[in-house]
Amino acid sequence: MPEGHTDRSADGRMDRRPAGELEASVLAALWAADGPLTPGAVQRALGGGLARTTVTTILTRLHGKGAVTRARSGRGYAYAPVQDSPGLTARRMHAELDKDEDRGTVLARFVSDLSPEDEQLLRALLDGGPADPGGTP
Repeated sequence: MPEGHTDRSADGRMDRRPAGELEASVLAALWAADGPLTPGAVQRALGGGLARTTVTTILTRLHGKGAVTRARSGRGYAYAPVQDSPGLTARRMHAELDKDEDRGTVLARFVSDLSPEDEQLLRALLDGGPADPGGTP
């Protein structure tokens, strides 16, 4: 499978975007939608700069990772995100934590690298207090 998508820059050179950037763009299009989207609809939402086959490959990868669901739509599928952006980030953090047997050390190092603001937020969350000034947990 390709690792990214190749575009021509303004000077005609071929530039390669990382697959993670493409996945983020596709997820953003799905989050902005009112419902599930077909690969063609995602392609249009992204401005048509990607081939439909590239969009389909990205959606298939995201489905394989459990980030999107899919349901039959005609001869193909329509895709929807499993979670919102913060939920997906939390899921990724859990996946990374699950990769290491020494969870205590991983968590300790994570917490030791938090900014004072993030540490305060984490303390408030653990104490059952308000999450942030915006009120979102």
